[in-house]
Amino acid sequence: MSAVPGGNAVAGVPELGGGVVVPGGAVVPTGAGVVVVGEADVEARVASDLGSPPPHAASATNASEANATTTAVVRGARTVAKSDSLATMGVWTAVCEFIASFTRRAITAPGAAPAHPADFPDPHVLRTGARYFAYGTQTGSTNVQVMTSTDFEHWRHLGDALPELPAWAAAGRTWSPSVLALGDRFVLYYAVREPQSNRQAISAAVGGDPAGPFVDGSSGPLIFQLERGGSIDPSPFVDDDGTAYLLWKSEDNALDRRSSLFGQRLSADGLSLVGEPVELLGHDRGWEKPLIEAPSAVRSGDTYFLFYSANWWESPDYTVGYATAKSPLGPYRKATRRRPWLVSGATAAGPGGQEFFTDASGALWMAYHAWAPGRVGYRGGGARSLRIAPVGFEGGRPVLRPR
Repeated sequence: MSAVPGGNAVAGVPELGGGVVVPGGAVVPTGAGVVVVGEADVEARVASDLGSPPPHAASATNASEANATTTAVVRGARTVAKSDSLATMGVWTAVCEFIASFTRRAITAPGAAPAHPADFPDPHVLRTGARYFAYGTQTGSTNVQVMTSTDFEHWRHLGDALPELPAWAAAGRTWSPSVLALGDRFVLYYAVREPQSNRQAISAAVGGDPAGPFVDGSSGPLIFQLERGGSIDPSPFVDDDGTAYLLWKSEDNALDRRSSLFGQRLSADGLSLVGEPVELLGHDRGWEKPLIEAPSAVRSGDTYFLFYSANWWESPDYTVGYATAKSPLGPYRKATRRRPWLVSGATAAGPGGQEFFTDASGALWMAYHAWAPGRVGYRGGGARSLRIAPVGFEGGRPVLRPR
């Protein structure tokens, strides 16, 4: 039994279907609209198996270079394995994956149309019975967008789920909403502007209907890391034992520092935090520059997957990576150390803002936003439209499946 955000139960991890194998053994489906780049990080894998990484060559750009690299990697791995007398299967699996990353090229999948073509950034989807509710970042005077659907294909916009902000908050930057189901109550987490500092803070509102209206009666923020530039992107995660956590991003990049992702246990009513916040991940990869953000978590078996968006949101280089751990608050190790997991494709540019949910059968899905290629950014008339794709796990790695 797996757990996902928002309290939706997962009746097992879905099996994979079709797709094209790309570097690292990941699968690119034929309808996802993005490229999934598998992370064949032999350095990390061999370090885990042998205690030290093997030598490895630079990326090959053609077949002859790939063959030379294959020989060098295999010889290097043999040398390390023999010297440590630990020629384990794990080492050779890592070597094969590493070789695959040079000999196979990523294929851009022919994407499907957006689930909702209008601007709907930072989407979060919650299932209640046979209905789905999607929440999105502010557009115009609507603080929190909310839509409903029964099939992911046809969405009806319901207006503003949070028509009034608390007295301490200011309108204009109400971002990244997410909803946690707690019995017959629903808690909406969102980022909002704190006017005295002009920084972002996280607050919580309560409602009896997933469509809203939600009411925030707080006298101050739930989370406000002013010394770190503020706090945004709240995302709830419920573990198999029913324990709820909240993940978020510190806005260090607003202070020209490297941003980080945090997590902390939630109280039973979802309106306060228990214990101390834990720093889960930091920005330390070149492809992530200038920031990481939008954390969201999924559990598959005994492994916790922490997904995050990286690079700049108003760019085709915006992308998704992930890290893994054996407990919900880590320690996490980045699986996408050399390159991201999810990148722009033929019909989806700058994918990110990912959140996960399950359908009525227990199958796992990912909601995310993306621009249309060639129309990236609001100045060019672009929109971050809602995209939805099924997700599976292959060899301990997440993959997108065909719809």
